[in-house]
Amino acid sequence: MRVYVPTTLNVLAQAHADGTLGAAPLRAYAVTPALREWYLSDDIEELEYAALVRAAQASLRLLAADGKAPRRRVVVALDVPDAAVVLHIDAEHEHAAALGAVTLTAAQLLAEAAAVHADADDDEVREDVSAAAEAVVAADAGDEDARFTVDGAEDHELLWYGIQEVPGLLG
Repeated sequence: MRVYVPTTLNVLAQAHADGTLGAAPLRAYAVTPALREWYLSDDIEELEYAALVRAAQASLRLLAADGKAPRRRVVVALDVPDAAVVLHIDAEHEHAAALGAVTLTAAQLLAEAAAVHADADDDEVREDVSAAAEAVVAADAGDEDARFTVDGAEDHELLWYGIQEVPGLLG
């Protein structure tokens, strides 16, 4: 199963140094039954993209919690056995941001990741992501102006990086 682990550049740097994405359990996003139902598509690429977007939104929440992290969303894509994934069925129906949420029950090696997705190292992107990180809590609480700000960050597509490119991404 392809899963998307939300993170930050600071956490990615630590994972690069340690070799793992951190101790289990790890929060991730995947194509779950609830995400399929919500997205109304059978196209696996579209569904995986929706899961990636959910992980990018979660990365934004991590940035909001870590004021020292560079203002770029980061998501690590992994292929893991189905048995290593626990669905969050109840959580998926409580809040739209939790759609596709899963837990990985084992630590994951960064070297085994399929790819890393990250925002471009661009002033406009950093400004939009920074503003969105500041607004995400209010957006989650229903503030429409804050939601507009968060959507501004989502207008920026995450770039694809091979695992061998992580040192350059961090540099």
